[in-house]
Amino acid sequence: MDNVLIIGAGAAGSVVAKKCAKNRDVFKKIHLASRRLEKCQQVAAACAGEVGVSQVDADDVAQVVALIDRVKPDLVINMALPYQDLPIMDACLQTQTHYMDTANYEPKDEAKFSYSWQWPYDPKFSAIHKLAVLGCGFDPGVTNIFCAYAQEELFDEISTIDIIDCNDGSHGKSFATNFNPEINIREVTQRGKYWREGQWIEIDPLSISAMIDFPEVGPRKAYLIYHEEEESLVKNIRGLKQIRFWMTFSDNYIKHLDVLQSVGLTRIDPVMYNGVEIIPLQFLKALLPDPSSLATNYTGKTSIGCVFQGMKNGKPKRAIIYNVCDHAVCNAEVQAQAVSYTTGVPAVTGAIMLFKGLWGGAGVKNVEQLPPKPFLDELARQGLPWHVRELAAGEQKELLAA
Repeated sequence: MDNVLIIGAGAAGSVVAKKCAKNRDVFKKIHLASRRLEKCQQVAAACAGEVGVSQVDADDVAQVVALIDRVKPDLVINMALPYQDLPIMDACLQTQTHYMDTANYEPKDEAKFSYSWQWPYDPKFSAIHKLAVLGCGFDPGVTNIFCAYAQEELFDEISTIDIIDCNDGSHGKSFATNFNPEINIREVTQRGKYWREGQWIEIDPLSISAMIDFPEVGPRKAYLIYHEEEESLVKNIRGLKQIRFWMTFSDNYIKHLDVLQSVGLTRIDPVMYNGVEIIPLQFLKALLPDPSSLATNYTGKTSIGCVFQGMKNGKPKRAIIYNVCDHAVCNAEVQAQAVSYTTGVPAVTGAIMLFKGLWGGAGVKNVEQLPPKPFLDELARQGLPWHVRELAAGEQKELLAA
């Protein structure tokens, strides 16, 4: 296998194309497609070596099928919007092509992301002997693989997992989101939930917070929200009693979000304006900075990882696995900020696993169901080194008491 098709040329998709181009020993042929051909051409011009480009409407299965038939990729990496997961999966089924994405499906008319739409594709991909890898970004993605590694190498039993995500960077804008504004705001404003003792517990949005000591960043206030990797990890981590996801938001972000919500600009239902039907959140997206435009002046770091509690050799154990990524370093390498980088590099790493035969099988798989160690070794080589250490007594006290 040596031919990859990337659909989506946004901030993270651009990283995928550029990093694939830096691995020509694996990816001999690279093709980038998006609704905006000009964006593909800009990215291709910044890549090492030839990169093919095409325009495609990823909502249209027939268009995607025609593109795949023409390009004949071994793998389609879906870096488009979550709404487009199912059409692209359908196209991969029709053309008998391996599939990979970084975020699970979400319907346009409801802020609810879930694997319940994609998992039923398992027998279909199994029948054509192809693999569909779900959630191969950072979170979901690397955090799932941290959990699989902890289960294999560090613990006999894991009782609790806290996924912690901090962006301690500054982009100099009054308000901007680090990835697609529409997806980001839908994610943050929906009701939160976490899993404890076999059941999901729902909470009001951003109603629970804790001070978390993020590696190489320090103590920051983080909020308990729902995130999609929890849905698969509760099925794939043995003996798990609780899993939660925490993310930092600055006071400035929360202030702006409160105002935008209060005036209705985060609504996803259509409204009439001057005789034209518009969706307020999509209009807001058009007003906000493009995430790919933030990289130039971005300073600071992201710090993302998993805090575990469990047992090893009959004794209680606590540990953390994490990555820290610098915005300026990412910009120097691929003209991207760290949030885009930490999403795109894992997708490239997963593709390398597939092309080298280190990940295999057929059907629909979440990444924690695939071998974690070769992925993590390659991830470090691709620019995202990871660290593991046991927690001393008293570390992460507020988090673990929350």
